[in-house]
Amino acid sequence: MAFDGIMIAAIVAELAETLVGGRIDKVAQPEADEIVLHVRSKGCNHKLLLSADASVPRLHFTASQRENPLAAPMFCMLLRKHLQGGRVIAILQPDFERIVHLHIETLNEMGDLTQKLLIVEIMGKYSNIILVEGGIVLDSIKHVSYGQSSVRQILPGRPYHAAPSQNKRNPMLLERADFIALCAGIESGTTPAQKLIFHNYTGISPFSADLICALAGIEPNDTNPDAERLFTAFEGVVNHIRNDDFTPFALYAAANALAPQGFGVFGRNLYDDEHVRDFDSASELAEFYYAARANSSRIQQKSQDLRRHVQNLIERCVKKAQVHDNTLTDAADRDALKTLGELITANIHTIPQGAKMFVTTNYYDPDMPDISIALDPAKTPAENAQLYFAKYNKQKRAVAALSEQIAQNLEELQYLEGVREALNISNDEADLAQIREELAAEGFIKRAKPLQNKKQPRGGQRAKPKPLHYISTDGFDIFVGKNNAQNDELTLRFADQQDIWMHTKNIPGSHVILRTDGNTPSNTALEQAAMLAAYYSKARGSSLVPVDYCPRKQVKKPGGAKPGMVIYDGHQTAYVTPDEAVIAALQADKLS
Repeated sequence: MAFDGIMIAAIVAELAETLVGGRIDKVAQPEADEIVLHVRSKGCNHKLLLSADASVPRLHFTASQRENPLAAPMFCMLLRKHLQGGRVIAILQPDFERIVHLHIETLNEMGDLTQKLLIVEIMGKYSNIILVEGGIVLDSIKHVSYGQSSVRQILPGRPYHAAPSQNKRNPMLLERADFIALCAGIESGTTPAQKLIFHNYTGISPFSADLICALAGIEPNDTNPDAERLFTAFEGVVNHIRNDDFTPFALYAAANALAPQGFGVFGRNLYDDEHVRDFDSASELAEFYYAARANSSRIQQKSQDLRRHVQNLIERCVKKAQVHDNTLTDAADRDALKTLGELITANIHTIPQGAKMFVTTNYYDPDMPDISIALDPAKTPAENAQLYFAKYNKQKRAVAALSEQIAQNLEELQYLEGVREALNISNDEADLAQIREELAAEGFIKRAKPLQNKKQPRGGQRAKPKPLHYISTDGFDIFVGKNNAQNDELTLRFADQQDIWMHTKNIPGSHVILRTDGNTPSNTALEQAAMLAAYYSKARGSSLVPVDYCPRKQVKKPGGAKPGMVIYDGHQTAYVTPDEAVIAALQADKLS
């Protein structure tokens, strides 16, 4: 869902209830296109984020700590001059546009009471934050000159004009007769129901129009929709907005709940529980969604070189395996070479010197057929026999050596697939640093040289990332390693001997430890821990995933084994299908 008029209406309702009457204590500009207002209201401190970022423009309450530049930008200084100490008297969304007006009452240099208007325009690449007094622009976070737009300039000292409305209707003024007439108008029969809504009403994104169609039970691309049903659904949504009745939720894809795919503030009943995570407010939703999106994008970008390198190594192992298979195929008839040598030896006195071919009975075949044996006429019969024995021994030694190479290559391939899966579930830079260090220690990448002037993080060295911690619905602690280093730490040093160890059977994935504290684990805890083992594996989107489990004391690490590699015995195997609803509930417990 886009940050459209409906999402803005939910945010504005929340801001108006919380901030009106509050006083602006501080103004900060942590980024070139972001403003944070610190507002004291009703005995509490609040931080309001205003962002004109072209890719993610938005406004909402925030709890995150943003580092401010040493020298405040000019726009920030202007806002401090005009707004600090001011009182918020109204927060409005004019005509349901993607625009928010913050009306602020302040004292000027003469001590006279004045009103300032802080305007946040959320319009994609045209987003802006503008300070206006008496209809005149005092300044904006982005200047728009005549060269950039001949229709509308945003410059200090120029009159402020709202963005063109595109002749759309305000959905808050929705009327049945007008909507029915619109459906029966010139667009009828040619325009899909979805476009009929978002092309003609302000603040409605295509996603919201899709939801309205779904609520009406109408396909979004239906060019001849039932106008009455569509109006009833649309009116229902409008009434919820008028009553400030919103249901904020983050939307997840069915097979991957590691990161949200979208969000909404209405239409929650259209989705199964396992596909959504609910929030108490639109601001909490926006804060979570955009933080998750930014973190996912940052981690994806920072891990790109590692992913590419690991994938290249995996492809190299696969090619090696193909070469090994071809070599084994070529050497499959090596015993025939030994047979030829023995047949020559058995008939050595009957073979004439200089013969190129020798025919004899193959006594090693039950059918005893005749066989022709090629000979080197320059060699004696004994030398020809030794030549076949030499070829046999060479291939025998090659196969023996190849068996060890095949085992090493398979171990390396399994290890690298595990690393690739660890990269897929990494959610912060500390995880990536741990994986990078592990690959360097194993000789797969070069160890990065430390920068001489690099500042140490506060408190000394960076804290070592910890495994994921979940709690089963009946109170058992479950821990999940996010990479091989954490898997080894979790299994070999953290877990008690009586704890239950789990891992997907012959599938790359995380080690999972179910804490028992000496008690017998419940079936519920075992099932949920197995689900986590399946979920944090390459088989995440599969069903009936085999998960081996046994007491930790039955798990051992062979000498010289790669990180994350263990052996175990006396295990049992459970077949589980990760239940997205259960996983989401466990994640909510972890994050709460």
